[in-house]
Amino acid sequence: MNLKNSFLFIIVFIFFSCNTIEEKEEYLIDIEQFNNLSQKNNVKIIDFRKKSEFDKGHVKNAINIWRRDIEDTSYPYGGMMATKIQLETLFSNLGINNNDLLLVYDDKGLCDAARLWWVLQYYNFNNVKLLNGGLKTLESANVIMVLEPTSYPKSSFRLNNSINKSMFASKEQIENAVKNNLNILDTRTTDEYLGKYIKKGAFKAGRIPNSKLIDWANAIHYNGDKKLKSTEILQQIYSNKSYNVNDTLFVYCHSGVRSAHTTFVLTQVLGFKNVFNYDGSWTEWSYHKDAPIEIDSIKTN
Repeated sequence: MNLKNSFLFIIVFIFFSCNTIEEKEEYLIDIEQFNNLSQKNNVKIIDFRKKSEFDKGHVKNAINIWRRDIEDTSYPYGGMMATKIQLETLFSNLGINNNDLLLVYDDKGLCDAARLWWVLQYYNFNNVKLLNGGLKTLESANVIMVLEPTSYPKSSFRLNNSINKSMFASKEQIENAVKNNLNILDTRTTDEYLGKYIKKGAFKAGRIPNSKLIDWANAIHYNGDKKLKSTEILQQIYSNKSYNVNDTLFVYCHSGVRSAHTTFVLTQVLGFKNVFNYDGSWTEWSYHKDAPIEIDSIKTN
């Protein structure tokens, strides 16, 4: 390759590299982006809260989805991800189309919204945005809330036939992580981690062996506006456990919801490349008698 061709190659490489960076999907949005996008065609606003809360007031034209709607209840324990057919049926009944952009908000600082995001990532549906701060942000912006439910004509929603396991972990993968002393991150509360508290749905107290604890809520202003903390603070939180962007991390919580939030923070905000959320999490792990656990003490209620 002569000098002229080498120079041309470098220019082409830089051009496509820059385009690749620019085309990276951005899932987190602020209130200005939310307001602008909500006025466009082919947009569905998703209020991801309990129906009882949704009925008290929600954004105009929002449709309600809750955790149970995206769970597969065929397991002897709760919290498992819904099947492809279940999601297709749910979205079709709600009138969501394949080319719709979903704007999602919740009242838990993106914890629940991130679970929906993670499930949709698994099924290769990327047309979704999460409102930073959720309901708190909407209230601070004086967005008008309505009581009237919104319904759309039924659609024929279909998911991609392929699945994306780049952020998914199974029980078998966690067993391998335990066996090989890989990085396992528990995103529950301290009492759950220590085994002092058994959350409803779990079969015993404790934690997965070798796991470290970083409560998912440390990533947001939990008692404030519910927004994510600054990138600098988030970096410090996870670097305190000696984690860096090139580490492989297996994350879990009670049923894969809080750990989905941590997965979002690590991959979408901090740029971690290998983060795997354990779908079954502690509900599945505690169900199996042969699954090893660590425990300090126990207090049930």
